Amino acid sequence: MPELAEVEFFRKRWHQTAAGQTITAVLTHDRAKIFRRGRTAMALRSALPGRKLRSSAASAKQLCFRFGGDLWVGLHLGMSGELRVEPAGYAPGKHDHLVLRTARHTLVFTDPRMFGGVEFHRGAGTPGWWSRLAPPILSPAFTVDAVAAFLHRRARAPIKAVLLMQERFPGIGNWMADEVLWRAAIHPRRLAGSLRPAEVRALWREGRRVCRLALATIAGRGDYLPPDLNAHIPATWLFRHRWADGGRCPKTGCPLVREEIGGRTTCWSPARQKLRG
Repeated sequence: MPELAEVEFFRKRWHQTAAGQTITAVLTHDRAKIFRRGRTAMALRSALPGRKLRSSAASAKQLCFRFGGDLWVGLHLGMSGELRVEPAGYAPGKHDHLVLRTARHTLVFTDPRMFGGVEFHRGAGTPGWWSRLAPPILSPAFTVDAVAAFLHRRARAPIKAVLLMQERFPGIGNWMADEVLWRAAIHPRRLAGSLRPAEVRALWREGRRVCRLALATIAGRGDYLPPDLNAHIPATWLFRHRWADGGRCPKTGCPLVREEIGGRTTCWSPARQKLRG
């Protein structure tokens, strides 16, 4: 499932390839579930040809591409979505639900499981589907107080489940949540309301740190995202050890544990992440 850094990687892939280029044609699978708003596919085919890609942004697990004429296209990658760049004459496959052609390239949004989505907006003002997103974790609006208030409202939920709630921790997915909790030395089964002020600050700090590291390590890779990121992540991260049978904590050397928490497979270090109370 794409997380914050992978989403930024895909944004850069399209933007660096096609910024300033003119869309010559738009192809869509109109019956695909990703076009959840009635006439979105038809509007894209009608409005985008002849327009240039002007700017783009990534937030949480969503992307926004702005074209000339105040046209906005929003993409949610869901569980299996990906943005690719293909040659100009590329023939779309069955899972390529949105295809934008330029004179030199073909921009492809593919989503085999169709949990993603496509939005369209025309106008100078920022569309609601973009402005309503939670403040990014690396923004000034993501404060210790905001995190503490959110944990208080979710006091009876395991902290692992709370970290996956996009309305406060946008872009954090399963592996990033495990990485944050491991670095902050917080057991994933701890109830959100049980964290002491120092632990809340550690959660806030490590959340921002993991986002920065992931963006630099994954989104900063250039134009190639390897199928196995494990070999490209430093051995000092939990990420490198979390799925290995017999995996050991890179800080303590003790065995790691994997169990389901909040409906997601979770990995932690019992020697480092104590379950208090």
